[in-house]
Amino acid sequence: MKRLLLAVVVLSGAVALAQSSIDGVWRVNLQNTQYVGQEKYSLDNGTFRCETCDPKIEAKADGQDHPVTGSPYADAVNVKVVDDRHVEIAFKKAGKPAASLKLAVSADGNSMTTDSTSQTQSGQTVTAEYSGKRVGAAGSGHKISGTWQPGKLASVSENAMDVTYKSTADGLTMSDKAGNSYTAKFDGKEYPYKGDPGISTIALRRIDANTIEETYRRDGKVIGVNHIQVAADGKSLAVAFEDKVRDVTVKWTADKR
Repeated sequence: MKRLLLAVVVLSGAVALAQSSIDGVWRVNLQNTQYVGQEKYSLDNGTFRCETCDPKIEAKADGQDHPVTGSPYADAVNVKVVDDRHVEIAFKKAGKPAASLKLAVSADGNSMTTDSTSQTQSGQTVTAEYSGKRVGAAGSGHKISGTWQPGKLASVSENAMDVTYKSTADGLTMSDKAGNSYTAKFDGKEYPYKGDPGISTIALRRIDANTIEETYRRDGKVIGVNHIQVAADGKSLAVAFEDKVRDVTVKWTADKR
């Protein structure tokens, strides 16, 4: 009986430690961001195409609004050719700005910088910048045409740098400065996800004492799986997000503040 009680006490302590290891504010380490996958654009004969976008985009590059279907974030796109190395893409939702991309190809045509801006449901603006290298031969038409391998993030706006986790008795809460949040249990069931129109629910599963799996769904369909592992010393965590729609994986680390 004493051994059983001792085992229960030790187990309870281990569970409490596991639940609290992720508690706190975590800041993304931009130096450790990694994009496993590629981006593919073409702009030829006045038509812009994005084969790796969700949903895929095909629109006239005439500086006019054109309809987008199948996206929870936008219902219109406007593609403007600035010159032979620069293209600006603006998305709208219900007539209001939703997001934008500024693509700038280097003079030698071998690299491209992407400046992105998006508007959150809470009315905030999130920005990010990254560069990519051309993979394989250049496509025909405009210099953005071809396949690109994105590199690490060069910068991200302050409201997208931190995420806060707090354990509950049987689950976890998450929130960030951009307005995203959830409260869920470690039972694999779906719970509401707030702040992102592209995510309906989230389900949590504990893999081991320091590893958590988040499954994101949109209208019942799995769109992404996030693996979060807290380091043994509790000072950092490693994240790997599998985008099930675009078949890419984004990896990064975060440091405890």
